[in-house]
Amino acid sequence: MSGGSTGVYHTPVLAGVVARLAQGARRAVDCTVGGGGHSALILAGGAELLAIDRDPEAIAHARELLSGERARLLTGRFASPEVMSVIRAFHPDFVLLDLGVSARQLEEDRRGFSFRPGVPLDMRMNPFEHSTPTGADLLNSWSEDDLARLFRENADERRARRLARAIVKRRKRRPFALSDDLVGAIREALGPGTGPRDFARIFQALRMAVNREREELEGALPQLLEAMAPGGMMVAISYHSGEDRIVKRYFNEWSRSCICPPGQPVCRCTGIARGVLLTRRPIRPDPEEVAANPRARSAKLRAFRKSDAR
Repeated sequence: MSGGSTGVYHTPVLAGVVARLAQGARRAVDCTVGGGGHSALILAGGAELLAIDRDPEAIAHARELLSGERARLLTGRFASPEVMSVIRAFHPDFVLLDLGVSARQLEEDRRGFSFRPGVPLDMRMNPFEHSTPTGADLLNSWSEDDLARLFRENADERRARRLARAIVKRRKRRPFALSDDLVGAIREALGPGTGPRDFARIFQALRMAVNREREELEGALPQLLEAMAPGGMMVAISYHSGEDRIVKRYFNEWSRSCICPPGQPVCRCTGIARGVLLTRRPIRPDPEEVAANPRARSAKLRAFRKSDAR
């Protein structure tokens, strides 16, 4: 979902590719509508649309763009039982997941996603979900072991233990509340050469933990496959290596007929492939798109088509 510039809610990444893949779709689900750019292209292709986002502000913005009888907008987590039941009833033949955050979420300091000075460490996709802990809550309550695991797994940070130790030490003096607090801990743990890329990785890792983004994706993908109509297509755009690995693993598993362990000499699973992998390698933005929209740089698009068999 990352993309855009100041004043633009969200510039859709790989928009032309998504529009081409969605051609011919009759009932499409956009699980993360964001600014509505991808959804607008899908609607223009003639499909009925179910557009979902857990951020009420994104839904309010998208509602201005996605009007008409063929569009329905829904606020909620795409992996939640309530939303998944709506998706199953809709029986889509095209499902899009554009993961991550939008440009607007990153640029509005009150949302707490940025490492700019003085930003509150909120990071909740839905700021009205009061039961969801904020980024500050996690930093102030998680154990050193849990924090180290978070930064090792979500940020690929080899000095994760050192950073976790610095956070625990600093919060004893003063609870974490602002971006400056976490930036200070990162600088203390990772050294004077630390810069924006390090801050971005660590803040992204914390945001993903706050919103349980990897867990949501893991839980949703099998359910979305079951909800899709035979012959339907699922498209996922990821911006984080961990999320891309999840998508790749599921799409590869679904495209294999045999799921027996590699060392087993004879197939005993009697498995049947669930469909066809359409992207042996992920589709990436071309240099022109990255130049116009630098936040698209890390995007990877993967696509899978479900078998026609019921």
